[in-house]
Amino acid sequence: MAFAQSRWYPALTRLSCILLGLLLVFSYAPFAQAWLTLPVLILLVLLLRDKTPREAWQLGYFFGLGWFTAGLSWIYVSIDTFGGLHPLATVAILLLLYLYLSLFPALAFWAWRWLSTRFHAQAYWTLPLTWLAAETLRGWLFTGFPWLELGYTQTDTWLANYAPWFGGSAITVVLFTVALLSVHWLRQRTWHAPALIAALLLIPLLLPQLTAISRTSENVSIALVQGNINQSIKWDPDQHWPNLSRYLDLSRPLYADHDVIIWPESAVTMPEPYTDDILEVIHDEMATTQTAFITGIIDIRKDNYYNSVIALGQDGAQGVTESYQHGHSNRYQKHQLLPIGEFVPFGDLLRPLAPLFNLPMSSFSRGDAVQEPLRAHGWEFSTAICYEIAFPGHVRANMTGSTDFLLTVSNDTWFGRSHGPAQHMQIARMRAIELGRPLIRATNSGITAMVDEHGDWLARAPQFESTTLSAKVPLVSGITPYYLWGAYGTWLLAVLIAILGVLPVVNRRQKK
Repeated sequence: MAFAQSRWYPALTRLSCILLGLLLVFSYAPFAQAWLTLPVLILLVLLLRDKTPREAWQLGYFFGLGWFTAGLSWIYVSIDTFGGLHPLATVAILLLLYLYLSLFPALAFWAWRWLSTRFHAQAYWTLPLTWLAAETLRGWLFTGFPWLELGYTQTDTWLANYAPWFGGSAITVVLFTVALLSVHWLRQRTWHAPALIAALLLIPLLLPQLTAISRTSENVSIALVQGNINQSIKWDPDQHWPNLSRYLDLSRPLYADHDVIIWPESAVTMPEPYTDDILEVIHDEMATTQTAFITGIIDIRKDNYYNSVIALGQDGAQGVTESYQHGHSNRYQKHQLLPIGEFVPFGDLLRPLAPLFNLPMSSFSRGDAVQEPLRAHGWEFSTAICYEIAFPGHVRANMTGSTDFLLTVSNDTWFGRSHGPAQHMQIARMRAIELGRPLIRATNSGITAMVDEHGDWLARAPQFESTTLSAKVPLVSGITPYYLWGAYGTWLLAVLIAILGVLPVVNRRQKK
C-alpha cells in the first residue's frame, strides 16, 4: 500500500504496461510462445482493475504503444528500404501509426473501467465485450488495420478449436475471460473461478468432434512457384520479361503431374492488356496438358488499375477448348487495398511530399466486395490478395458452400527478413481453421505454403529462394458454424459473459 502511494508508482505502472505490450510480440509467429499471452493479460488486469477510467485510458495507451511498437516493427523495413525517407522521418511516421493504433486498447480499458465505476463493480466482466468493440472498430475505421489480433497467438494451441465455431476473435474473448477469472480468484479464492477456467480451457478439446467438417477420399495435386524476384527490380520495365521467364522455367517441369499451378501476387508485372499474347500461349499449353493455372497480375480497364488474380488453362479462361481473351470473367480483383501501398488517401496532397507516397503501383481501384470463386480444373478457389487475408469477414463473405480451397497470393518481399511474413502466414492459417478449408498461399519470396483445414502444415517452401512447392491437398466437405453465423457468435459469447457477471447483482437486488 505504501508503495502504491509513492511518487514513483505511476511511472513504474506505465513502464510495466509498456513492457507487457512489448512482451506480446514473442507470443506471435515466428517466436510462437503462445503461453505468454495469458500471463501478460492477467498482469494487465491486475494493474488496471482498480483504476479510474482516466487512469485506465492512460495505462491502456502505454500498453498499446508497447504492443504495436514491437509487433509491427517490421513495417520499418519497407519504409526505410523503399520509402526514400530519412531514417528519422521513417521513425516519425511509424510513431504516428503506433500512437493511432494505441487509441483502441486505451478505449477498451477506459470503457471497461467507466462501466465498472459508473454502474456497478460487476461490470468487471464486461472487459471481453469492450475489447471486442474496440478491436472491431480498429478493423473498420479508415479501411481498418486488424493486424495482431490476440487470437492469432493461439493458432498452434488447442484453443484454436474455438475458431471454427466463433472465429479467431472469440479466442481473444476467452483469453480475457480467463484473465479476469484468474484475478478474481486471486482476490476472493472461490472455487467457481478455477472451475470456469478449467471449463473454458477444456471445452475446445471436445469441439472438433462436433463439427461437420470431414475429408473426402480425393486429393488435388497443387504446385506453387516462388520466383524470389528482388523488390528493387520487380517493377523495372526492363525486367518484365526476365521475371516472367523465371516463372515459366520453374513451371514447365510441373505441367505433366500437377492439377493446378499457382504463381504469387503480381507475378506478371506487365499489365494484362500488354501480355495477352504470352498469356494465350500459357493458356494453350496448360489446357493441352490438362493443367490449371492461376497467377497474380495487374489489369487495366478504362484507365483503372486492378490488383488481380486470373485463372487460365484447364477450366480456366473460357473453358478448355476456347482461347484466352482479356476480360474473361474467371478472375478476382482485390477489394481491401493497403493504405499508402495501393492507394494514397489525399493523394494530391501527399504524393509530392515524399517517395513513400508515390511507390510503384500505388493507385489501384477496388474490386467488388464479394466476388465468385476462381474456377480451376473443376475446383473452386475463394481468393484473397495479400493484406485481405487479415480481414476474416471479407474472406468469409467471398467463400461459398461449394468452395474447395482458400487461396491467398502475396508479396512479402517488402519486409525482408523481419517477423512480418511469419505473422502474415499465421493470420492466413487462422482463416483455414475458421472456415474449415485447406489454404494455399503463394508468395514471391516466402512464406509459400499449404495447410489443411485445421491450419496444420502440408508443405512449406524455404524463404528467399527461387523454388517450387508441391503437395497433395485433401478435399473437404461440410461447413463450419463460423461460416454460417460469422462474427455474431463472438459477440454473443462476449455479451453472455457480461450478462452472467451481472446476474449475481440482479439476484441480490431481487432478494431484497
